[in-house]
Amino acid sequence: MERGRVLVVGGGIGGLSTAIALADAGFGVRVVELRENLHSSVYGVGIIQPANALRALDAIGCAEACLAAGYATTAWGRMLDVDGNPVRDMPGARIPGFPPMNGLTRPSLHGILTDRALAAGVSLCYNTTFTELDNGRDGVGVVFDDGTEDVFDLVVGADGVRSQVRRYVLREDLRPVYLGQSAFRVNIPREPEIDRIILQHGPGGIVGFVPIGPELAYLFYNTTWPEGRRLGRDELAGELRRHLAPFGGLTARVRENLADDAEIVFRPEEWLIAPAPWHRGRIVLIGDAVHAITPHLGQGAAQAIEDGVVLADCLRRATDLDEAFTEYTGRRYERCKLIVESSKAIGEFEMDPAAHPRFDHAGLTQHVLQEMALPV
Repeated sequence: MERGRVLVVGGGIGGLSTAIALADAGFGVRVVELRENLHSSVYGVGIIQPANALRALDAIGCAEACLAAGYATTAWGRMLDVDGNPVRDMPGARIPGFPPMNGLTRPSLHGILTDRALAAGVSLCYNTTFTELDNGRDGVGVVFDDGTEDVFDLVVGADGVRSQVRRYVLREDLRPVYLGQSAFRVNIPREPEIDRIILQHGPGGIVGFVPIGPELAYLFYNTTWPEGRRLGRDELAGELRRHLAPFGGLTARVRENLADDAEIVFRPEEWLIAPAPWHRGRIVLIGDAVHAITPHLGQGAAQAIEDGVVLADCLRRATDLDEAFTEYTGRRYERCKLIVESSKAIGEFEMDPAAHPRFDHAGLTQHVLQEMALPV
């Protein structure tokens, strides 16, 4: 298929990864992003990179830089009880050439992807979005918010869970579902035992610790939370300390050192698995726009990066767009569905363990990680 011009709407992890993969495949790529500071991508402390994410990043030339900037582990994780005693180890899955998990800060990842995109020839346009898409037979007419117009051979909607591109592909009432949990996240100094993901179960939620650098980690706390209840920034530290009060061990030590002015991120947890197909005409969707994933398995960004790599591979080999887009969805749908449903199941267990007495959190995690280690 003759290479053409691509517009990627959204400059987060999925959008930049897709742009790099498409540029490497010979397409001319322009990325438009409404927020120059990439609030949704950069503001959010650290990020987990499972082995399958590193494999996908390697395909676009970014894995080595991520490993250099982050903290590579020798195992996936460990579970502790509320007092901090070890309960179970989670080895994770092995992909030759990569550690089970790498953690790094979101700004570091964004910088790596941005530098690689520019080196690949991608045009990055910030403070810019579209107001209208005309999905024509020979191209997609795009009207931008500054009134200018252009035509592209295809458009990729990488604009997240609140995607504005989605309505051009799927029904307009398709929305993410609130799980019933929200998460606190905050960067902390890395304690020596945070050399992998540490999970500590408590009576009202689960605390997790992720290493994201030699001296840095982040704490997250998932808890049942009324939909729509907001907290002011000056309330976050006190509220988090209250929820962490029952915990001993590692969590207790970190709680005692949590500053009142700590930069805490607080977000609801939502999920979505959109029905296939994920394209219409010359417009295709990736990432959270079609498979929003709660953070319980650390696979949200990984799946968005994989989307971009697979989409570029399908476009590179196909004889027409519909064939490429159909293959892309076919290779991605069941994999993403497994992640969405498994992450949701873990969240439901965390909210009400008594209702799921036989649920095997560690076992399901290990199963999913092994599935993700299979070829994409």
